[in-house]
Amino acid sequence: MDRVLGRRDFLAIATGSALAVGNAGAIEAIVRNGRQRMRLSLAAYSFRKYLQAREGTEGRIDLPGFIDYAATLDLDAVELTAYYFPKVPAADYLAALKRRCHLAGLDISGGAIGNNFTVEPGPALEKQHKYVRAWIDHYAALGAPVIRVFAGRPPKGVSEEEGVARAVKNLRIACEYAGQKGVMLAIENHDYLVELDRLVKVVQQVDSPWFGVNFDSGNVRAADPYEALKLIAPYAVNAQIKVDIPRQGGNGREATDLPRIIGILRDAGYSGYIVLEYEAKEDPYKAVPGYLAKLREAIG
Repeated sequence: MDRVLGRRDFLAIATGSALAVGNAGAIEAIVRNGRQRMRLSLAAYSFRKYLQAREGTEGRIDLPGFIDYAATLDLDAVELTAYYFPKVPAADYLAALKRRCHLAGLDISGGAIGNNFTVEPGPALEKQHKYVRAWIDHYAALGAPVIRVFAGRPPKGVSEEEGVARAVKNLRIACEYAGQKGVMLAIENHDYLVELDRLVKVVQQVDSPWFGVNFDSGNVRAADPYEALKLIAPYAVNAQIKVDIPRQGGNGREATDLPRIIGILRDAGYSGYIVLEYEAKEDPYKAVPGYLAKLREAIG
């Protein structure tokens, strides 16, 4: 299913104040050809409790162990989060992970890193770029098609305008390098960009074929989070699904309507991975299989 939105087809969404997009032109929505395809993946971050556990802890795993466990589930892929790799992963370690996934019949749907592109220009910013380039190299070696990245939070006293400008400039630089390696960067609606008006400003200005949105269903600040998420779905190059969502018009969180979320992505013409990132309180070994089954049913 193909769907093309005009440059000015953004919806006005109640976020407490209307999104400040006005008549500004936006990047075109992603156009996909052929049959719509969605595949199911699981983020390693879902098992952070056990990936970070001390030796001897029941259920403790490392990344190879996570891949082995994922192979027992009804999955198409895994997302291998950078936080659980060795600090400087060797080439043979990356090759072994790639082989393990292939033999298990699992794709590597992508990766995730913890960068901040709104810091002050200077040594701290160059350190961020070095970190991002290194992980682009690592994920390219794994064959991962996309990396979840962040704008981060700007230092205190930095204006919104300056924070957005820094994020845009640094994302452009990173996308240029990522494109050379054949890896897309997906900006997540997180931290500074959980406010979707800011996210839209960044998406409008980063002009790169190697850039898109990581659709995070659990990070949105709006009176109606489902309607708000429709704004970014047409630009998604990765979809990250949480099992709870901010409560409509109030405080706290409620269970995510998973079929509704998948419907938003389907209506936007999304093709790609649906990645469960489990963050709820119940033990992931008990909860994750059930949520994967619900997502598989919603995907159809």
